[in-house]
Amino acid sequence: QVQLVESGGGLVQAGGSLRLSCAASGSIFSINAMGWYRQAPGKQRELVATITSGGSTKYADSVKGRFTITRANDKNTVYLQTNSLKPEDTAVYYCNALLTVAGTYSMYNYWGQGTQVTVSS
Repeated sequence: QVQLVESGGGLVQAGGSLRLSCAASGSIFSINAMGWYRQAPGKQRELVATITSGGSTKYADSVKGRFTITRANDKNTVYLQTNSLKPEDTAVYYCNALLTVAGTYSMYNYWGQGTQVTVSS
């Protein structure tokens, strides 16, 4: 089995910062891409940022210049540094990983349980 465990969410004032972490563990052969998505109340889940094993990144327009995604391949961990937070960034943030399960040749998409980020005005 594979698990993604997120941490680092919380309550912060507008303009503040948080650092989210997500560690993948279990029967992992390799991890292709990892990323962060978010879902605000009453809205669909949306992409925030992704990073490939080679370090290529992609960001939603709404977070460009404020959020930075990084990855520690040796730790199967992805980070999201969030700066200059706005009330509209309030959401549950989910970690995602596209990976190959050990002992198989198949790639699977896994999700973490989510971590709440609340930005007060």
